[in-house]
Amino acid sequence: MAKIFCVANQKGGVGKTTTAVNLAAGLAQLKQRVLLVDLDPQGNATMGAGINKAELATSIYEVLLGMSDVKEARKTSETGKFDVLPANRELAGAEVEMVELDRREKRLKDALAAVDADYDFMLIDCPPALSMLTLNGLCAAHGVIIPMQCEYYALEGLSDLVNTIKKVHAKLNPDLKIIGLLRVMFDPRMTLSQQVSAQLEEHFGDKVFKTIIPRNVRLAEAPSYGMPGVTFDPASKGAQAYIAFGAEMVERIKAI
Repeated sequence: MAKIFCVANQKGGVGKTTTAVNLAAGLAQLKQRVLLVDLDPQGNATMGAGINKAELATSIYEVLLGMSDVKEARKTSETGKFDVLPANRELAGAEVEMVELDRREKRLKDALAAVDADYDFMLIDCPPALSMLTLNGLCAAHGVIIPMQCEYYALEGLSDLVNTIKKVHAKLNPDLKIIGLLRVMFDPRMTLSQQVSAQLEEHFGDKVFKTIIPRNVRLAEAPSYGMPGVTFDPASKGAQAYIAFGAEMVERIKAI
């Protein structure tokens, strides 16, 4: 049975897509079978995995509306060695169209159940807002990975996200839990980063992943080449950190 994780944060620009794509590639290098689900209409995870979102015949949009299934819509990332359920701008329309449908919060969960045996991990890259799409991701997942920058505003948004996860857990998905907080774009030279990091460890304890992802130019450059940073420059500090994070994830889920 596949372990399904959302990569979520209601704040934009915190490295959700970078984390989803590179964790998928890192897990693939550890010989795990991975499906990356792009649930963001911007389609950045799709492009970052080397798949042209402008040329998609079918995407997650058709899957959510019942016009296609995951087996037909999925693509393989040649650069990352994992499968992708891709997205493009059409997905923005699904928000409105799903309102009328049965089991509207669980459309993604139902769709992914058909390919459960094909994968060890399914990673869902959520949009930076609490929307019907994000709700579908949270209802489908066993747990949430929260990428966070160690800065003041990130702490502000974290309490909102934790409350959202608690509500979904109580009302829609009793399996849902926070798997861990991942510190990303970390700059150890900044005193604030150190302070916020210490606060996270104090409040969340072992929910904070030991792996820290540093601020790294090579990770930022990789998407323009349609490659995960892990394969674009395997020797870079960012790539090494995501490979270490993949190994930590494999160990952590053994305890779940």
